[in-house]
Amino acid sequence: MVLVMMGVVGSGKTTVGTLLSAKLGWQFADADDFHPGANIDKIRQGIPLTDADRAPWLGAMRSAIEQWEKEGKNVVLACSALKHSYREELRAGDAHFVYLKGEGRLIAERLHARRGHFATDTILESQFADLEEPTDALAVGIDRTPAEIVDEIIDKLKLAPVSYPDAAQK
Repeated sequence: MVLVMMGVVGSGKTTVGTLLSAKLGWQFADADDFHPGANIDKIRQGIPLTDADRAPWLGAMRSAIEQWEKEGKNVVLACSALKHSYREELRAGDAHFVYLKGEGRLIAERLHARRGHFATDTILESQFADLEEPTDALAVGIDRTPAEIVDEIIDKLKLAPVSYPDAAQK
């Protein structure tokens, strides 16, 4: 199964996705790693990507999803997947979407507090403008801690977290 953690920049896709993958014992992948260098350069300059810019990025992720499915891997993929057409491109095999939904003000505050990420306020604004809220995804509010969000996702999707034996009970 592939769970795509979707939402605008700063919504917690990577934070929640890495925590979720660790709790489930699944692999984690970040959509940023699938962008060609030209896209990263545009984003760093605050230039919103076009659908043409996104086509090879979406194609690379779809290929990865198909490969993970073929290999029987469970993966959490952090990806904005803002438009319905993008989600349709990524909908391969057993891929499911979790929409990390939040208010613009809260996300902007979180984005300003981050260090080392290449997105800007301009990118956030353009992503909210492009966002087509999904009707076929689990929507989860982001106004709580990442751990609480992960627990809600696991509960609502009826996923089984990895249980590690207590070393003290040996």
